[in-house]
Amino acid sequence: MDDPKKWTVLKSEYLFRRPWLTARRDHVRLPNGHENDEFYILEYPNWCNVIARTVQGEFVMIRQYRHGLGLTCYELPAGVVDPEDASPLHAAQRELLEETGFGGGTWQPFATLSANPSAMTNLNFTFVAVGVERIDAPHLEPTEDIDVCLMQPDEVRQLLADDAIKQSLMAAPLWKYFCLHPL
Repeated sequence: MDDPKKWTVLKSEYLFRRPWLTARRDHVRLPNGHENDEFYILEYPNWCNVIARTVQGEFVMIRQYRHGLGLTCYELPAGVVDPEDASPLHAAQRELLEETGFGGGTWQPFATLSANPSAMTNLNFTFVAVGVERIDAPHLEPTEDIDVCLMQPDEVRQLLADDAIKQSLMAAPLWKYFCLHPL
């Protein structure tokens, strides 16, 4: 079905194309006839993250430095859905294993969110993995410096309450998780 609110793209030009940043400028016409000749879009690949719980019920969290904020942050294991990944689920399983050495368990899709639907093209897929176990050592990329943290549910809930999880695409699914699975 056609979306009566959808904008018409009259012209589109790429301003910048790099592996981690692609920006374009669209000239668009809104359904009311108004035109905006400078609407900027950031193209990103899809992302994934995982709320992983061990056999003992601990959350598998990570800590890493985030240069944009200049802070070391608690996060969910996460990453990019690469073109060679068969699916977002496969990407999430790969990222959990690479970043933490944990794998296995039972997986289910949990949330699909957008960081900014106004100006970004990608989605973030969150999965819940229950009963994961350490099956290997982490295999980090040279640009990654990650600490693996096994945390109790009340510790993760307190991080959320204290605004210590800064990545919104991780905080929102965790809040949903705790809504559906109260302590």
